[in-house]
Amino acid sequence: MSDLFTNPAALADKPEPAEPLAARMRPRSLDEVAGQAHLLAPGKLLRRAIESDRFTSLILHGPPGTGKTTLASVIARTTGSRFEALNGVESNVAEIRAKIDQARTWRELRGETTVLFIDEIHRFNKAQQDVLLPHIERGIVRFIGATTQNPYFYVNSPLVSRSQIFQLEPVPVPDVVGVLQRALADALRGLGHLPIVAEPAALLHLSEKSDGDVRKALSALELAALTTRPGPDGAIHLTLEVAEESIQRKAVVYDAHGDGHHDTISAFIKSIRGSDPDAALYWLAKMLHAGEDPRFISRRLVIAASEDIGLADSNALRVALDAHHSLEFVGMPEGRIPLAHATVYLATAPKSNTAYVALGLAMADVETGRTLAVPTHLRTPTRKKLAAASGAPTAAMEYLYPHDFEGAHIPQAYLPDGRRYYQPGTQGMEKRIKERLEFWRSAPGTDSLPEP
Repeated sequence: MSDLFTNPAALADKPEPAEPLAARMRPRSLDEVAGQAHLLAPGKLLRRAIESDRFTSLILHGPPGTGKTTLASVIARTTGSRFEALNGVESNVAEIRAKIDQARTWRELRGETTVLFIDEIHRFNKAQQDVLLPHIERGIVRFIGATTQNPYFYVNSPLVSRSQIFQLEPVPVPDVVGVLQRALADALRGLGHLPIVAEPAALLHLSEKSDGDVRKALSALELAALTTRPGPDGAIHLTLEVAEESIQRKAVVYDAHGDGHHDTISAFIKSIRGSDPDAALYWLAKMLHAGEDPRFISRRLVIAASEDIGLADSNALRVALDAHHSLEFVGMPEGRIPLAHATVYLATAPKSNTAYVALGLAMADVETGRTLAVPTHLRTPTRKKLAAASGAPTAAMEYLYPHDFEGAHIPQAYLPDGRRYYQPGTQGMEKRIKERLEFWRSAPGTDSLPEP
């Protein structure tokens, strides 16, 4: 707990022995922050703003363990500011006001700025978030929010508009390995006081299986170090086998209703569209492993079958529908088999979106263009009689029944001005459609008809 005579930022220099390794190894400077080179490399906007002390409010979002809390603490230290933290799950309006009052007192008595960090800001309701607005505008506090959700969807617009948004990415494996090596070498904050001999393969395994979550990697390293007995030589040997036991089963980062959900299904569909069955199967496996609703996946397969394969292989739609019905019939886990069947079929099928594109063009004309009247010869008999009675031209009144002619086709116009939307491609079966349609379209009398 902090008071007017204790700066919380200074407490970070005195790690408690009982603190977890991940807490003790929190970076103290920008150069110690793992990953996030797209934000913190020399010359990048966020680093310039921090080093020049020219920021007001920030919102950091990204997966767990990417360093949002750590970065907020480093920003406070780098700018010489007090650091106060609240949590969106536990805190209330009274606590927010208390922190702001304390920040005002520090500014008036000692001229110091306070960084107010709120973790899981998306958990605050609108009223709680709105409490911050006037104090941010007056500069009483510098606000830094952290969230695992997309702030544009889960944080109030007024707060977003007053903040700069930065997305943190999972920490690359080489950077995680570097953090583990520093923890093993640091005798004050890390595990350097222990006689640990770690195999490179063990550190690499911990880093790979942490999914870019530094906290998870450090926790696994600490568990391995503290539960492994010293060998005959007195050293604690962290082997690959020990690392595998410590990290246990890999937990997939996947939020069922957030960015993980949307990004993964997007990668799945784009892999199918890009004709990469291996990538498509990987994203399918990730979704199934993470507990995604398999019916959601099957519905997206049905959409992709028409949107991306279309007339190049009309059987793709049947395969996708069969997979959907098979899933409903057999349930899970066996339902994953027809999903894999349909995924590979769609990914390896010839691709065409011409029907989808053509509909878009027609929809645009309907929505923005002049509404076209139905040609007289295409109207119902009753409508044709009414048109004749009103004095409409009689030359265009006769409808020619295609089945009465050779090849079940006779040139006649079906749009008043002969507009064309569908342009067939040359992939798969659509090549034959293209040839047939070009023959029909080249016949005289197809494109014109006097307007009624």
